Amino acid sequence: MVGYDPEAKCVSTAEAAAAGSASGLVTRVLVSPLDVVKIRFQLQIEQLSSRNPGAKYHGILQAVQRIFQEEGLLAFWKGHVPAQLLSVGYGAVQFMAFESLTKLVHNVTSYNARDSFVHFVCGGLAACTATVAVQPVDTLRTRFAAQGEPKIYHNLRHAVVTMYQTEGPRTFYRGLTPTIIAIFPYAGLQFSFYNILQQFSEWAIPAEGKKGGNVKNLVCGSCAGIISKTLTYPFDLFKKRLQVGGFEHARAAFGQVRMYRGLLDCIRQIMREEGPGGFFKGLSPSLLKAAVSTGLVFFWYELFCSLLCALKSTDSTARKEG
Repeated sequence: MVGYDPEAKCVSTAEAAAAGSASGLVTRVLVSPLDVVKIRFQLQIEQLSSRNPGAKYHGILQAVQRIFQEEGLLAFWKGHVPAQLLSVGYGAVQFMAFESLTKLVHNVTSYNARDSFVHFVCGGLAACTATVAVQPVDTLRTRFAAQGEPKIYHNLRHAVVTMYQTEGPRTFYRGLTPTIIAIFPYAGLQFSFYNILQQFSEWAIPAEGKKGGNVKNLVCGSCAGIISKTLTYPFDLFKKRLQVGGFEHARAAFGQVRMYRGLLDCIRQIMREEGPGGFFKGLSPSLLKAAVSTGLVFFWYELFCSLLCALKSTDSTARKEG
């Protein structure tokens, strides 16, 4: 169902956008706590180890416990409003663009729209389109998830006005360069591996065992998320470090802070001060989040598309009988 299928011709571009936004909304609610922990790890300068007395966070369970004790349960959904705007907007644009691009490939080239390489290219381009569209919201989400107590930003409107007045409009696109660099292969690999794993499951699972299609979608999506996140993770860390530039005063409670002049300076400082392991801080919660979120995104997208197709089929049958 993911990607244009000339034989099915079931889901329109608008319906793909609706299914993508609904998928993003449901998934975001479920994975927000993992995202908050991941961002806290990525922004911590100190080594993620209990042997480092200056480190605020040591591991996933310790971080969860500490965030809960210091900031309460709602802290795991800090920045949830901009995060939901991000997920709904990103899901709509990404899947709408992906369906449109795979359809275009089928109509104007000799390539098969179901080919894994086509899914890699179209998935990457669709994600880049969606990223540019929602980058300001992503920056807001990161700021909200990163700030400690007392809060610098009281609500979404206050954050937008304060950032615009004190840092200018370009601040909403901080970290866009590493985001674009990372998102193309990341999303491309997601769609490509999802397609490969789906094709493998069609070959490996006998016909009588194919009833659990929703579970298969969830497993294939989770595996695709783990593979793609591992291969592209450092760029996600660079993006988060750059997005909180100019926001250092709000992070004093979390330990050391650094200022970066750009992507290359960020890479140099991390390598010099934190070593190669610094590029993979927060990888554990990030992989857990990638497995859960990617699996759920494809699961819900396929499910919502199936529901839309079923509704269209029911309406068509009703009109014929009428």
